[in-house]
Amino acid sequence: MAEGDRLTHIDASGAANMVDVAEKADTSRTATAIGSVSMKPETLAMILSGNAKKGDVLATARIAGIMAAKRTHELIPLCHPLALSKVTVEIDPDETLPGLRVKATTKVTGKTGVEMEALTAASVACLTIYDMAKAVDRFMVLSGIQVVEKSGGQSGDWKAPDWNGAA
Repeated sequence: MAEGDRLTHIDASGAANMVDVAEKADTSRTATAIGSVSMKPETLAMILSGNAKKGDVLATARIAGIMAAKRTHELIPLCHPLALSKVTVEIDPDETLPGLRVKATTKVTGKTGVEMEALTAASVACLTIYDMAKAVDRFMVLSGIQVVEKSGGQSGDWKAPDWNGAA
């Protein structure tokens, strides 16, 4: 198996370990993850009008996503704690779902990537949307959570083939 083909968090005996990044150089790293929440058209209209009983769904989901990114290392066992320099969470309506599309972007200057922080931010923003609107629509569907772009680090820059940059 080639060096790039092995799981970095598993040692030769199969034991899980946090990767040692001490010798890696600090570089600027970013990652973007997306996700969506499909719902009834009436649920989307309620959220966009600001009439949800629990309050402002979009603002709360944005803050929840940002907070989650900052705590990723507490949720994912082998993630390094990172001093994030930026986290953005964008949430846009999509009438064709119908529902909301979430885009989370994370940035750090450090020794390891921020893909997990972006994924955590997008996931928790989607979960928060569900939580705040479930009283009127229990059949919402969370989907499409994935990393679509990253830059920096040893593996360089890459972008998902179909990614156009929109939430």
